[in-house]
Amino acid sequence: MKSFNKNKILIVAVVMAIMSCSTDDGTPMPAEEYMQIINLNAPMAGGQGQTASGVFTKFDFSTSTVTSSETDWDIAFRGTTIIVNGGSGSGTIDEPLRNGAAAAYIQNNIFSDVESISENLFVQDSANGLAIPTGSGNGWYNYTGSPNHLIVPIPGKTLVFRTHDFKYAKVEILSYYKDFDSSIAENARYYTFNYVYQPDENLNSF
Repeated sequence: MKSFNKNKILIVAVVMAIMSCSTDDGTPMPAEEYMQIINLNAPMAGGQGQTASGVFTKFDFSTSTVTSSETDWDIAFRGTTIIVNGGSGSGTIDEPLRNGAAAAYIQNNIFSDVESISENLFVQDSANGLAIPTGSGNGWYNYTGSPNHLIVPIPGKTLVFRTHDFKYAKVEILSYYKDFDSSIAENARYYTFNYVYQPDENLNSF
């Protein structure tokens, strides 16, 4: 188990996959790593009818860290919006420059059952929309409305990513609230999620 306190994020290495598989010549395949990211803060200004703005929180799957790098990031968070480091700008205020190969799609299946990657499904961000759609029921979450006004991850939605450098990851978002506590508004915009990172670009499976 390991933890990382930068930007108040706790990162837990849950399981390192056993390297029991091998290639045809007997060379062990790289292990996949099952990680859990706790309380990744994705602050945003505006919202609720006002124009959203503010710096996106960029994340790198290979290092399991938030990064300020202009190039070595895979996905980025701001409020409920998730962008990828691939494609082109969507016209959102304060969005970072895309300069990688990242792309994404949503698989309608539970996290543990998503075992393969469908290259033909990958979409990159563009002026026509984001690879991970925004809005209640359109992407990874539902908005409950009155009286609680909660953001709730949709069960059975697995986010599949190609990284900025042609690796792969799958993500299961567990919570949008700090320490899973949605009882106060100040706890919003803190992501907790599981992910598996596939470090071998020649493998299209998890």
